[in-house]
Amino acid sequence: MKRFIFITGGVVSSLGKGIASAALGALLQSRGYRVRLRKLDPYLNVDPGTMSPTQHGEVFVTDDGAETDLDLGHYERFTGVSARKTDNTTTGRIYKSILEKERRGDYLGATLQVIPHVTDAIKEFVKADTDDVDFVLVEVGGTVGDIEGLPFFEAIRQLSQELGREASLFIHLTLLPYIATAGELKTKPTQHSVKELRSIGIQPDILLCRAPMPIPPEERRKLALFCNVRPEAVIEALDAQHIYEVPLEYHARGLDHEVLRHFGLEKQTTPDLKHWIQTSQTLRNPDGEVRIAIVGKYVALHDAYKSVVEALGHGGLANRVKVNLTWIPSDRYDDPNADLSELDSVDGVLLPGGFGERGALGKMRAAGYARRHKLPCFGICYGMQLAVIEVARNLAGISGAGTTEFGKPDYPAVGLMGEWVRGNTKEVRTADGDLGGTMRLGAYPAVLTKGTRVADIYGSQSISERHRHRYEVNADIIEKLAPHGVVFSGMSPDGKLPEIMELTDHPWFIGVQFHPELKSRPFNPHPLFASFIAAARDKSRLV
Repeated sequence: MKRFIFITGGVVSSLGKGIASAALGALLQSRGYRVRLRKLDPYLNVDPGTMSPTQHGEVFVTDDGAETDLDLGHYERFTGVSARKTDNTTTGRIYKSILEKERRGDYLGATLQVIPHVTDAIKEFVKADTDDVDFVLVEVGGTVGDIEGLPFFEAIRQLSQELGREASLFIHLTLLPYIATAGELKTKPTQHSVKELRSIGIQPDILLCRAPMPIPPEERRKLALFCNVRPEAVIEALDAQHIYEVPLEYHARGLDHEVLRHFGLEKQTTPDLKHWIQTSQTLRNPDGEVRIAIVGKYVALHDAYKSVVEALGHGGLANRVKVNLTWIPSDRYDDPNADLSELDSVDGVLLPGGFGERGALGKMRAAGYARRHKLPCFGICYGMQLAVIEVARNLAGISGAGTTEFGKPDYPAVGLMGEWVRGNTKEVRTADGDLGGTMRLGAYPAVLTKGTRVADIYGSQSISERHRHRYEVNADIIEKLAPHGVVFSGMSPDGKLPEIMELTDHPWFIGVQFHPELKSRPFNPHPLFASFIAAARDKSRLV
């Protein structure tokens, strides 16, 4: 029987519902159950694809080309289950679907209302594409009490009624603030949050309480009494040393046992947590440290590069080293007179993706500094494109090399390269197309050149990686850069789109058009990140 678990949040935002959902999914997996996780986002945008990274954080891209919330990255990293388009929706997407049907006449002239039309659409989304799983974990974005979240709360209330309590469970993640002057953890905010939930017909079965310290017995008893849950279902969620220790912390406090008890399954399986234990031990006892500089546009909000940060950590796990980060806003280096000597104190430079002109020159200067000083350098998407332009200008002498993303350069080393094939459909990009509709999105294959560094790293000549970009490196530049030690070691199967570049006379300098960070996992680090951190480790030992 398929069972649904709904995870809601209260008191304040940013308590970690995504991590909590992912960790619970991992615990259920450890007991042999098949899981799928999905996210309901109450904002009006159709998807996060055109939202500012400094507001929303990164856009996580799935194999099938969906631009989704960054929490889907947590889901994938914790469970290894690849997300799909059907795993993330927003208010905007729900309303867009309904209005398209109304314009076609599908509703036969009926008056459209939040109940039942919007709530029915949400329920259809929650239940779709779940035939192959035992548990569906559904995270509701935002905080209970937010006006935009009301249709989603009503929809999961209705769905729980339809499924029955034997097939549905509510977990409410909340906050117990510590008042230092009183020396107490305060339960009142949680009581009010649960009261708000119950006022719309949802009774939580488990309280997951973020707290800075263990919950005293009296506060636990009070929460159970006033929130109408069993004392054993009041589970503390203390800050962990690392997010990959959260499943172990939750298991130690009985979260997975309480979930399975609710469904009458607690005696059927025992968890296999050896991979999580090994990961925790490696995180706590590394063999060394490396320092990586992330030179990017959106470093003011680290979540803008969430998957990059996690993938670097996975590379550290693969090499048993701790990865320390130095965040550098790329526009700091836009000034031609800027001092880049701070890069001498790092073991590697990562140039992440981005859009627009601000900070572009700074990224190019950082790439040039890493090239000249033999620093391991990893350019991703926009980072690769700017590294190619830097090499074209300063190694090949093509002074007019640039990108058509922001201007009309004398030599378009990067531009809108037109078209590609997805399935049986030819997709075409144009300069005046919608920002959300002209990108190469999702998984695409690439062919690697035998004997190159990347072919050795992958151990294969055929790969598939996820893309998210509008502009491409101009394939005409390949012959111009070849005499200068630049090898385009990965190409699209038709040979038209450069996917990977590397420098042959450098210890480790690789640029990729795709986003390898999206497929990295703690138990299966992406080979490029593992190799990059290995190169940084070797550089560190040479200093």
